[in-house]
Amino acid sequence: MFLDIKELEAHPLDFEEEFQPDVLDLGGEARQITPLKAVGHAEVVEEHHGKHEVITDIRLRGRLTAGLELQCARCVEPVRQEIARDFELLYRPLGADAGRDELSVTDAEAEIGYYQGDGILLEDVLREQVLLALPLKVTCREDCRGLCPHCGTNLNEEQCSCAVAVEDPRWTALREIREKLQH
Repeated sequence: MFLDIKELEAHPLDFEEEFQPDVLDLGGEARQITPLKAVGHAEVVEEHHGKHEVITDIRLRGRLTAGLELQCARCVEPVRQEIARDFELLYRPLGADAGRDELSVTDAEAEIGYYQGDGILLEDVLREQVLLALPLKVTCREDCRGLCPHCGTNLNEEQCSCAVAVEDPRWTALREIREKLQH
């Protein structure tokens, strides 16, 4: 769905969209497994800079929900993750802030995105919001044992026959101190 700046100037737009799995490209980090549902409102906001300069921004407010499949950070098995995110975004024409000298940026200004041309594609906005909602690290369960660092066996499913790792000699001095303190 393309949000055209001219149409938004004529009238704000309420949207309710549903994207089936694999419509949005989420890269290799996540796979969408349930429809992504998004509801919201798009409108034009005029920002006056001085007497003669008016910048036409697009403001988007909404909420999205989706079911995703991620990889466990320890054993690489698939993990189902439900996301729900509210968003309020402001998009400014690309180049509108160009030519200004270095200025301090407020927190609100740091949240401004930029669009090029006649508007923005809602799918791009939603893809960005889904990727921002992903946790940095997800595990299949709290006690996941992960993969063997030597043979790659999933230690949740079976025990491998790899030898116990040799202790790092750099820790020898600390180990000796600990043993002295215990005796």
